[in-house]
Amino acid sequence: MKINNLILLLTAIFMVGCTEVEDASVSDAQTDQQEAATVETNKNSDKEDTVTTAIDEPVVEETPTQPNNELFPGYKLIEVDGGEMSGYREPNVVVDIGYGDREYWAFTNEYGQLVRVIADEVILQDDRNEPVLSSGRYYPDEAKVPGVESDVLDEGHIIADSLGGVSNAYNITPQDSTLNRHGDQAYMEEVIRKAGGATNFEAIITYPDTETQIPSSYQYTYTLKGKQIVDKFDNVNPDEVNASLGLTGSEPSDATSSNTKGDISSVDTNGNGQVTIKEAKAAGFSMPITSDHFLYPFMDDRDGDGMVGE
Repeated sequence: MKINNLILLLTAIFMVGCTEVEDASVSDAQTDQQEAATVETNKNSDKEDTVTTAIDEPVVEETPTQPNNELFPGYKLIEVDGGEMSGYREPNVVVDIGYGDREYWAFTNEYGQLVRVIADEVILQDDRNEPVLSSGRYYPDEAKVPGVESDVLDEGHIIADSLGGVSNAYNITPQDSTLNRHGDQAYMEEVIRKAGGATNFEAIITYPDTETQIPSSYQYTYTLKGKQIVDKFDNVNPDEVNASLGLTGSEPSDATSSNTKGDISSVDTNGNGQVTIKEAKAAGFSMPITSDHFLYPFMDDRDGDGMVGE
């Protein structure tokens, strides 16, 4: 009897222990499932938050804007009417001096002197579609820059009306009248007109001091038909310079007449019937010599582009 009771007691204890282990296992399994569910929910929640954030806060690319005065650092960009007659210039500014849609940029230094003009492309005046006066100009007069009141100085355009330039003080310098009308300045403008325009244009204007607005010299660099040309000349009367060098005769009208007949004896110093660039320059002629010039037939145009000495 005692043995039977002991067996029953042990059996009961064993059954209770198994039940607790099973309950614990079930409880642990439920806990693991709940934690897994919680983790999954959190993961899904993270994903939902990420998607929501992406929708609510889209990335927007902003195009930065650049102030106009940053086109030319160190200079203030201002607008001046093309027909403004005042001779005053502001210091350290840049001004568009191209008529219409042309972009010709003029720069002043700290003394208000016009020192540089640039243009990617020089576009000729269009008198059929632009309001050009009977004088061939856009405006009836030019800016009165100090110095132009002289009898021997013109209101000289850096870029002429015929090449699309305006007439305010940022395109005008007091220039020797002969130089402007018949000298190197006029010849350069004629060459550009006949070529139909120019590219990569730059003018550098030099002054003898910081007080005057009358230049001492000019340097023009530009490209015609793929060839770069550099013109340098002083702001003086070329006829007086040539006379001082003994390059002009006592009767210039006869010399001009003889030149039109093909008389090159005054230029062809070695008498071989041909004129070199050196001989032409020594005689006071500016380069390039174009195909319509009386000297052209006597010179060697090796690349056949209608210009010698470019």
